[in-house]
Amino acid sequence: MNKTNNEEVNFVVNNVPKLEVKGEPLMSEKNVLEALTFHKSFPQYSVTPLHKLSGLAEYLGLGSLFVKDESYRFGLNAFKVLGGSFAMAKHISKKTGIPVGELPYKVLSSKKFREEVGQTTFYSATDGNHGRGVAWSANKLGQKAFIRMPRGSAQTRLNNIRKLGADAEILDMNYDECVRYVNEQAKNDPNGVMVQDTAWRGYTDIPSWIMQGYGTLSIEADRQMIAEGCDYPTHIFIQAGVGSLAGSVAGYFAEKYKDPKPVICVVEANSANCLYRSALRGDGKIVRVRGKLDTIMAGLSCGAPCTIGWDILRNAAAGFAGAPDWMSSMGTRIYGVPLDGDPKVTSGESGSVTMGFLYSIMMYKRYDYIKKALKLNNKSRVLIVSTEGNTDPVRFREVVWCGLYGIRHRGEEMIK
Repeated sequence: MNKTNNEEVNFVVNNVPKLEVKGEPLMSEKNVLEALTFHKSFPQYSVTPLHKLSGLAEYLGLGSLFVKDESYRFGLNAFKVLGGSFAMAKHISKKTGIPVGELPYKVLSSKKFREEVGQTTFYSATDGNHGRGVAWSANKLGQKAFIRMPRGSAQTRLNNIRKLGADAEILDMNYDECVRYVNEQAKNDPNGVMVQDTAWRGYTDIPSWIMQGYGTLSIEADRQMIAEGCDYPTHIFIQAGVGSLAGSVAGYFAEKYKDPKPVICVVEANSANCLYRSALRGDGKIVRVRGKLDTIMAGLSCGAPCTIGWDILRNAAAGFAGAPDWMSSMGTRIYGVPLDGDPKVTSGESGSVTMGFLYSIMMYKRYDYIKKALKLNNKSRVLIVSTEGNTDPVRFREVVWCGLYGIRHRGEEMIK
């Protein structure tokens, strides 16, 4: 079952040798609180919903199921703005020597501060959500943004970025090639800074700040679950492109809840399953996936792992999975047609794959080995994140209205 098959689930238990963590962990509660305090200074800030899907939990045979809905984040329909905005603040803090705690939105967005400090052009490659977050943050803080997108990116997503005043284009490159191109452009601009949610040798500060920025959604979800009477999640399913969000979420919860530690499963798109392949290799070295990286999950179409995220995940994750496109589409439809009493969630292709994956391993007997490996049962308290809403309306209608990547069970043996 470990052989990559784009139409099937590919799963591996994490047996990668663990790394020794020195100093304060990147995703410590202290570091995450700094990001949360910064985000709270924005007038657009509000806590995104944590939905409790009691009907679906009972149907699947789980104790409880919680969904963090990031479609409400800052009105941008996705979580990505959390990372870009905090990384900008940390960069300006480092540049000026002013602690980030003294640089709330009101200060950073003021004309007086901008005249004193000057403008920076923030460069980024994106499938849409990250670039939109960078463009929005630059717009609000009086900075500039240069955004490039890989082939196949939706015109709607490009238009949304341009509306925010960014210099944005779609290039005839895949995502990883686009990252390299934009990085070169940033290097040639004396006022340019690369803001990318992946890390490589010599480029770690900004990706680390981005991951800490993502931590806002984790600490919100943590507090919301406690308010619901759930002490901590026993299981977390989190999607990954390069792995910066997955590393952020896993890092926060694994650091806070050490005994017992939550069972964390990372879910990628099969055609871009660099973390799964790295775990399958088993020696700690990363594996890059090359080529077109074609998948309906545009936000997860990344072939090179974030080195910082991988270092956290090899320590914190229980397993890694590659999911087929039909699983993402099924997740979108499950969210959109809830069981009686459960809330409806609007979740795009990259946001819904963990729902489709969870449903499949709980319902289809051929995936029973995954359920057993992850120790899922009727006492499990599960947290998943819907990372985006309807960010590509054309594709969303194709999935929901037209049944894109629909499946026929053909007599498949199901648990129910």
